[in-house]
Amino acid sequence: MQKSPPLKVLVVEDQALLALQLEMTLLDLGCEVVGCAMDTAAALEIAAQESPELAFVDINLRDGCTGPLIAAALGRDFGATSVFVTANPEQATDPASGALGVICKPFDTDTISGVVRFVEIYRREQRLTPVPPRFRIDPGLLVLAPPGRRA
Repeated sequence: MQKSPPLKVLVVEDQALLALQLEMTLLDLGCEVVGCAMDTAAALEIAAQESPELAFVDINLRDGCTGPLIAAALGRDFGATSVFVTANPEQATDPASGALGVICKPFDTDTISGVVRFVEIYRREQRLTPVPPRFRIDPGLLVLAPPGRRA
């Protein structure tokens, strides 16, 4: 069986220690971290150069509550799947952002690992698997899942 290439991941987080923790976790999981950004301009510049497949995006960044705008642009312009990582999950309500779901801070390795596996299957097979613990999926996706595939 041919092994899939590592998932290309962008981290968009303005708290340096959290960004580093997330980056190290992703590397340990075998992902290719293509960059870390602290604001909209840096996130979009990295995305244009590296074409990430997955982005972990904080909602509130240095340049304001721009996470939803970044997630929408990453999906629309680069085909990336975004997951919000935030201490304020109630702010992740804009369905236009295109984010797959939300992880609450603080996060742990098991949560990130489960989300990475979930996204890999979602992107590769266009199907939903059971939702990992501590990951709140966009409710609109559950409507699209065929019977028996709902999380």
